[in-house]
Amino acid sequence: MTRTRHWLFGGTVAVYAAIVLGVLTTSWLVTLDWQVMLFRPYKQWPDIHAFLDYFVVLGQRGPTAVAVAAWLVWRCWRQKNLHPLLVLGVALLMLNVTVGAAKIGMGRLGPHYATAIGTNEMWLGGDIFPSGHTANAVVTWGVLAYLATTPLRRRILSVIAALGALGVGMTTVYLGTHWVSDVLLGWAAGLLVMLALPWCEPGMAWAEARLRAALWRLRVQLGGAAQPLPVPASPAGVTAGVSRQRAVAEDGVLVREPAVAGGGRQGRSPDTWPHHPARPHTTRSERTPVTPSGSRRPPHADRAPRTAPVTTTVRGRSQGS
Repeated sequence: MTRTRHWLFGGTVAVYAAIVLGVLTTSWLVTLDWQVMLFRPYKQWPDIHAFLDYFVVLGQRGPTAVAVAAWLVWRCWRQKNLHPLLVLGVALLMLNVTVGAAKIGMGRLGPHYATAIGTNEMWLGGDIFPSGHTANAVVTWGVLAYLATTPLRRRILSVIAALGALGVGMTTVYLGTHWVSDVLLGWAAGLLVMLALPWCEPGMAWAEARLRAALWRLRVQLGGAAQPLPVPASPAGVTAGVSRQRAVAEDGVLVREPAVAGGGRQGRSPDTWPHHPARPHTTRSERTPVTPSGSRRPPHADRAPRTAPVTTTVRGRSQGS
């Protein structure tokens, strides 16, 4: 969690509380809700009604979760880890708990079931505050931006997810299924889940390690007992105390076995591989030279050995014979 993310989280919490307080006190926010509801946008622009009926599916939890999960399964297979799926699962769990608790706790009725004009319709058994479609659009498509591998992709996917969530929220207002304040609170609720995801990373890493170990054990049980990896044995007669290693597949981890005195393994017979007898090592000065001393030219029987030239002196100068 960076400092910027801390500030964003705190600011979003303040916005969330302000929206709830504004609806509870029947402030200008409730007045805006009723003005938009009585305007009935679906009657003002009926031509786009059919398209928006399909577009709002981008905020439904079931279809969007299945689509994003299918993509993340492929990513998990490519990356050989479970982190993408764990991020989606944790995000949806946090979304269901927080948004579901707020919906049930405040019990606000939707525009189609409103009882009196100008009231906030709170604690009447409803379940539309905050907007689940909006919050789900923020979280489900925001997970793809969260898992982006480069900063450029993260920015692009963040903009796409924000615009998609904005469109889904305004579509629910157009269709008359949510108040404007429902959509505003849904945006804040979804953003809080996305900002809180980094706090869950240590727990997801722990869960991933346990899941990988469990999958390995299941694979071993289905395929038979794990066989130890073959390691060449050392010659017999090795001095006691020399380190020995044994690689054994245990939950996918190579385990090293310490040395055992006597050259054998624990619970096993000593090695019986043939080996060369020990030979004494001599120092360099004791070894036989490779080449004999003296001239390297082979002797010839018909060649007389050379003698040194005889030098005589004649009248102050030397002359060789």
